[in-house]
Amino acid sequence: MPAPAIGPDGGGCFRPCADATVLTREENERLTIVGPHTPGGELLRRYWQPAALSEELPPGGAPLPVRLLCEDLVLFRDEHGQPGLLGIHCAHRGADLSYGRVEDAGLRCIYHGWLYDIHGRCLEQPGEPAGSTFHERVRHLAYPCQEVGGLILAYLGPGTPPLVPAYEFLQAPVERRFNTKIYQECSYLQANEGNTDSVHVPFLHRVAGRWGPSPSSATRRIEMVMEPEETEFGVRVLRMEPRTDDTVQTNIGNFIMPNLSAIPAGRRDGYEAVWHVPIDDESHWKYAVQFNRSQPMDREREGDHRAEMTADYRLLRNRANRYLQDREEMKGQAFAGLGNCFQTQDACATEGQGAIQDRTQEHLGSTDRAILLIRTMLLRAIGDVQAGREAPHVVRDPAANHFPNLLVWTERVPASTDWRAHLRAKIAACEAQVDPG
Repeated sequence: MPAPAIGPDGGGCFRPCADATVLTREENERLTIVGPHTPGGELLRRYWQPAALSEELPPGGAPLPVRLLCEDLVLFRDEHGQPGLLGIHCAHRGADLSYGRVEDAGLRCIYHGWLYDIHGRCLEQPGEPAGSTFHERVRHLAYPCQEVGGLILAYLGPGTPPLVPAYEFLQAPVERRFNTKIYQECSYLQANEGNTDSVHVPFLHRVAGRWGPSPSSATRRIEMVMEPEETEFGVRVLRMEPRTDDTVQTNIGNFIMPNLSAIPAGRRDGYEAVWHVPIDDESHWKYAVQFNRSQPMDREREGDHRAEMTADYRLLRNRANRYLQDREEMKGQAFAGLGNCFQTQDACATEGQGAIQDRTQEHLGSTDRAILLIRTMLLRAIGDVQAGREAPHVVRDPAANHFPNLLVWTERVPASTDWRAHLRAKIAACEAQVDPG
């Protein structure tokens, strides 16, 4: 099926065409079904994906069962501290390797003692006769891993893995970043699309003292202007919203192929990177990295939202308890009645769209241009992979593994400012590797 039609507007940005209001059912499935050998799954497997937070796999810790892109796997550190990701079922008779022993430079199955290293080589089979070479003929499913920026990344695709992109937030020292993850009961795609849907912010996330004097003021018309544009890494979104004090709030956010976003999150000298990683078709992990370019993070403040989660990264307010929505709170404290936690508010909205949103029933408006462009890029990329071409933003050249035009920015400027020119100047300074100031 062809990608949804979009076309350039007079300013070189993109707008939905009149016949591009919805995806077809087949297009929706191509984007949301992510198992092995599916079109969407094969695209996602061309990129490094988070398999866990580093904190989940401490040195000497137990193996961690992981479900990633509809595959059941086990993550462990060998005795040298190197992470390995194996198929969870032993190649011998299918025992669960997450109960295995970490020893002798590998992971040993507790059923019959077969030992695997991080590359999937079978090193020992204690029950076989002395001198047997059977172990040399067994190669267990194993995926390459790299640990960077407090994340354990895995490559589930074919061939030689690409380079791990040298994003700022992955290169930052531990004191200038804060990592967490949140379980969400819906397709990764609808939650990822929410990152570029800026119009929801002054509604869903409005509480007293944030975006106006009271939640009821959210019913005013939002005079927001959003202009998305395609880049080599994904989609850049320039945004402007007038404020009541003769200023405008400007910012730049980015969708990064294929399931990552970098958004201002109220920070001038940093941003939030959000990675939506499918567990399967109908659930995913939202990895969130708060990053500051120049100062240590206020870890107590950044960790406040963890009080809204269980120890295993589940939200206390969830679909089972209707997110503890408070109708009295809606009258004067919070527009959505969902407390102050962004993560809970986002989960309610995106999980409420269904396990997999039926995009054939949408009615997209002018503020959905960025979402349309992202879908178009993803469908085109799926076609590239199916045709045997390299997916976009797969990095293989070390000289190209830096991204000076991937700018995340927020700033309030006088209303008389040409905000487009202002943001363009920031992008140009960043591309020239000059502090955009």
